[in-house]
Amino acid sequence: MDKKGKYVYDWPRPMVSVDAAVFALSGKRVKLLLIKRGNEPFKGQWALPGGFIGIDEELKDAVARELKEETGLSNVPLEQMRTFGNVGRDPRGRQITIVFMGIAEKKQTKAKAGDDAAKARWFDIEKLPKNFAFDHNKVVAFAIRKLKRKRTYQL
Repeated sequence: MDKKGKYVYDWPRPMVSVDAAVFALSGKRVKLLLIKRGNEPFKGQWALPGGFIGIDEELKDAVARELKEETGLSNVPLEQMRTFGNVGRDPRGRQITIVFMGIAEKKQTKAKAGDDAAKARWFDIEKLPKNFAFDHNKVVAFAIRKLKRKRTYQL
């Protein structure tokens, strides 16, 4: 630490974030919750709800907080799915995200945009938007493949 109590390093440090791939079952259809970004980078494009973790925040707490702040959803059971960290995925700098996934219960599907999300909306997984922020097209594709392999739900 420097004299002002700030952390100072001789090398660049990556940013760490969390994202939530939340699905819901609607009859025989599967839906995915996305937010439309209200801020740059990628303002106006669709993304998974998520954001940066606090320095003293557990990953699971961070993803639950971001999900609630951006969509109003809470108490959705989430499990860690995978880490994504390709260089160049965020124009602000080196960024690594830990993605969690879960299935919302029917009573947990009333989403309302908040914080830095301009909109929150459920999309049929067969009719997803084309303009994803960051590398969320790859993240979403991976989450859908993983969900389809699970045997704990039926389409």
